[in-house]
Amino acid sequence: MSRPACAIIDTAAFVANYRHAKTLAPHARALAVVKANAYGHGAVELALVLDSEADGFGVACTEEAVELREAGVTRPIVLLEGVFEPDELMLASQLQLAVGIHSHTQLNWLEHAQLPHPLRVWLKLDTGMHRLGFAAPEIAAVRQRLLASTNVAGLVLMSHFARADEPECRYTAHQLTLFRETVAAHGDPLSLANSAAVMAWPDSHCDWVRPGIMLYGSSPLAGDEGVSLRPVMRLQSRLIAIRELAAGEAIGYGGRYVCARPTRVGTVAIGYADGYPRHAPDGTPVVVDGQRTRLIGRVSMDMLTVDLSDLPNAGIGAPVELWGENLPANEIAAHCGTIAYELFTRITRRVQRRYA
Repeated sequence: MSRPACAIIDTAAFVANYRHAKTLAPHARALAVVKANAYGHGAVELALVLDSEADGFGVACTEEAVELREAGVTRPIVLLEGVFEPDELMLASQLQLAVGIHSHTQLNWLEHAQLPHPLRVWLKLDTGMHRLGFAAPEIAAVRQRLLASTNVAGLVLMSHFARADEPECRYTAHQLTLFRETVAAHGDPLSLANSAAVMAWPDSHCDWVRPGIMLYGSSPLAGDEGVSLRPVMRLQSRLIAIRELAAGEAIGYGGRYVCARPTRVGTVAIGYADGYPRHAPDGTPVVVDGQRTRLIGRVSMDMLTVDLSDLPNAGIGAPVELWGENLPANEIAAHCGTIAYELFTRITRRVQRRYA
């Protein structure tokens, strides 16, 4: 019998979440963001499921795009950060990838490349995220250089929101205004909205939206469990040991948790080497045999321990859900001081992914 830690991936939920994003932005095309191995869910498997209807896919680098093309994905693929070396432009041309351009270095590489086919370019404007992109006063001149190049087949103008997951914050409105004022005269297709903006900022939808975390069933909006979104990953394992401890006994490394009463303790076959957060505190919710309980004791490499005191019927082999349909990943993330994005992308390769 194989180790019971596994991630069940609901492909129908992934497709349903993409369709929901399209419903929220009915006049836009939707670039399904599958970078970072589809946020830890399996980029090849999910892109193939969606390839017949997706408007396109977004990835972070050519390695991710090559993996999709070699698996048979045919829809448009956008390198959201562009290329990191000039030689990658040839590969992008051969694989018919669109490339982001966010710097003068990338612009110069593209202008001097000898390519078999011109590339569609997603030109990035920095409206306040201050990671990548050209400043607003530069855009007109950069755009003219791109349009003058025989290596460019067309343009999409894009930017990225810094605080769209805070609907009450006016910074997003500021970014949107700057973007619209900068691109108003150009007439190119536009792209701004990430998941949070798809859900909370309809004025930002423009021609292309770029849903990411919402595709995996997790809402980026604080206090919103995303009732219209379906969880895609269920991280689960099983109980492999049970013991009865007296009040005053400590559990696990460092004795972090000390039993305040006689305690029935279950050991679960999953740990930080599987991607479950080591810093998860005592009290982090866990579902055992369909019932909620809590983590007690420090998470170790291969195991963690849970309180079974109120679950007298839970025995060895009982199923354990760490997050999924019965336990939102956002809830676990809140306990651990992180975000669902990090939980998903930290799941390691020894956790078998099963696609349903």
